[in-house]
Amino acid sequence: MYFNKNNNFFHGIVFHQFHDDKIHTKGQGSISKDEFHKMINFIGRKNILDADIFFEKYKNNELKDNELCITFDDAIKCQIDVALPVLEEQKIKGFFFVYTSMFEGKPDNLEVFRYFRMNYFDNVNLFYNSFYKFLDKDLKSFFKEINNEIKLFLEKFPHCSIEDAQFRLVRDIFLSKNQYEQTMFLMMEEKKFHYKNFYPKLFFDQEDLKKLDNLGHLVGLHSHNHPTLIEKLTYDEQKNEYEQCLLSISRILEKPKSEIKCMSHPCGSYNNDTLQILKELGIELGFKQIMTIEPEKGMKKVNNSYLEIARQDHAGILQRMN
Repeated sequence: MYFNKNNNFFHGIVFHQFHDDKIHTKGQGSISKDEFHKMINFIGRKNILDADIFFEKYKNNELKDNELCITFDDAIKCQIDVALPVLEEQKIKGFFFVYTSMFEGKPDNLEVFRYFRMNYFDNVNLFYNSFYKFLDKDLKSFFKEINNEIKLFLEKFPHCSIEDAQFRLVRDIFLSKNQYEQTMFLMMEEKKFHYKNFYPKLFFDQEDLKKLDNLGHLVGLHSHNHPTLIEKLTYDEQKNEYEQCLLSISRILEKPKSEIKCMSHPCGSYNNDTLQILKELGIELGFKQIMTIEPEKGMKKVNNSYLEIARQDHAGILQRMN
């Protein structure tokens, strides 16, 4: 089993995408049921704590170096269809962090766009080329300007390519959210991709959330609308994101808000305002997405605080298995 050294130890592994032979398409970053089983065995089943036990041990400063938890972000349906049966077979209770606008019929388009990218293009670079053609903007000077940002991105997400980094930065910095989404909708219209028809196979519904809770998994916050750079929002905008998320989960699970005490930062984005808001909401455990120290956030170590627990992306584990 691989573990980080020198104060870089992670206590969580984050999963997003899974595929099967029926509904969920294999794509960039996705893993199969068998690969998930193998990954758990590689980590060592004895090292993986159930979510509730991890929560208590972390609070009481009782975690051992080899103990970690399994976490899932974004409330993607493949996690229910592919990953959940593995967790049940392995008798593991995980953390599921959900954004909640999808339960109001307004899911984040990022997953829709990902599905379109993986199913309507032979590879991701063909998609990027098509996107830039539709965008029809000169990006040469922008790519030169963000050379340092690209390097930082690849340090944080070593499993990504330079093309991945360039696209993410075009999406999040060069374009407004509306500009990005309008470009994607034009591409989908040309391909006659009727995206709303795919909502049921892409996203959790309320019954999925109740099922996870009834099985003993812990459900936590991941914002309401899933902004990719929540740290760019005002204090009040961030507070609204997390208050709405907390209220929605509480309502669906029919639990007091005080019983929902964990979260993960969407796309690993947060700032000091975020941490203050989460403290005010009574959140007692928070996960970030990456392993690196970010001095601009006031971090002095990887597991910087109880709201900044490091998670290794599953791709990092997979690389060490191969």
